[in-house]
Amino acid sequence: MSETRGALPRPAPPPLSVYVHLPWCVRKCPYCDFNSHGTRGREIPEGPYVDALIRDLGFERASAAGRRVETVFFGGGTPSLFSARALERFLAHLAETFPLAPDAEITLEANPGTAEARRFSDYRALGINRLSLGVQSFDDRHLAALGRIHGAAEARAAIAMARDAGFENLNIDLMYGLPGQTAREALADLREAVSFEPAHISWYQLTIEPDTAFHRRPPRLPAEDDIWSMAEAGVALLADAGFDQYEVSAYARPARQCRHNRNYWEFGDYLGLGAGAHGKVSGAHSIVRRARERHPERYMAAAGTAAAVAEERLLDPEDLPFEFMLNAARLREGFDLHLFAARTGLPAEVLRVRLEAAVARGLAEIRDGRVRPTALGRRFLNDLVGEFLPGTAARAAAG
Repeated sequence: MSETRGALPRPAPPPLSVYVHLPWCVRKCPYCDFNSHGTRGREIPEGPYVDALIRDLGFERASAAGRRVETVFFGGGTPSLFSARALERFLAHLAETFPLAPDAEITLEANPGTAEARRFSDYRALGINRLSLGVQSFDDRHLAALGRIHGAAEARAAIAMARDAGFENLNIDLMYGLPGQTAREALADLREAVSFEPAHISWYQLTIEPDTAFHRRPPRLPAEDDIWSMAEAGVALLADAGFDQYEVSAYARPARQCRHNRNYWEFGDYLGLGAGAHGKVSGAHSIVRRARERHPERYMAAAGTAAAVAEERLLDPEDLPFEFMLNAARLREGFDLHLFAARTGLPAEVLRVRLEAAVARGLAEIRDGRVRPTALGRRFLNDLVGEFLPGTAARAAAG
């Protein structure tokens, strides 16, 4: 018998989001492993790419017919290289294809370059209501080490421009554990970010990823114990400033959590549009993941047809506990077992043996039907999630 038995019909589909990938940036950063492509001084094909996104949207219409879109996220690359007029054209077609929630959260990622910041008012006017600024540091030396094309002064100016444009829901992206960075410098970055009173701060550790310039030529990073000390001190600083750590790297003021990312972590659905974008859509008895063709030119040529889908995978019930936990375990408050059943179509009982093993290792706790990662589980998240790999429960039961 299957370890997870069969999937049950879902009473209702999960919330639906739309992720739009805009893959160009002025210059690719040495730590970046996203599907991004430096412009090398060339003009981006803005019009043809938006045409392709609109065709791609039409291709996805049937997969989520009749469902309401709760959040939209323009990610990249550097989405703020696109004009407001281009994004408005896409959003108009989106609203014609799927009903948009009246309070839909619409996020745009932006870099602090002055040329991009001048567009903030136009973005706000067309309905984008959340801005995520990739500041990364307020220290010019560390920005140079990261290969960023902006300086600290431009970052401060961009934040001011975002405020002047009317963006109350503002996120500041920061990194720590940078080459040559001390704990004092990491906390100075955080204090400065807090001083701007953003709604949200994403504070995450620099990691060396495969197929990046940093992987080929690794920089000298702080010692692991020093990085852990930075993290602990930073969490305390943000808590004292009124920011709730609701996810591994996400800190929010009250009622300002990122709804789009939270939908990912709660195993919601999302359409992934654009070069290299990933999506997940639930049917009555199945869950399908799709990934688009990564190369922008090939994507634009194929958009609107099945040829633009580089990978399509029907999730096996055996994989669902791991797939769910890979997301939900990131939430500091954990998840209700009823959410697991609603999102996967599987009875919560299928988690029992694996949860018992995680609890025995001190990685998780269960109270009142709610599963939460412990402090140890948050530190060793991969170990916690690994308890839910397919076959783990069978191996544990066999002793």
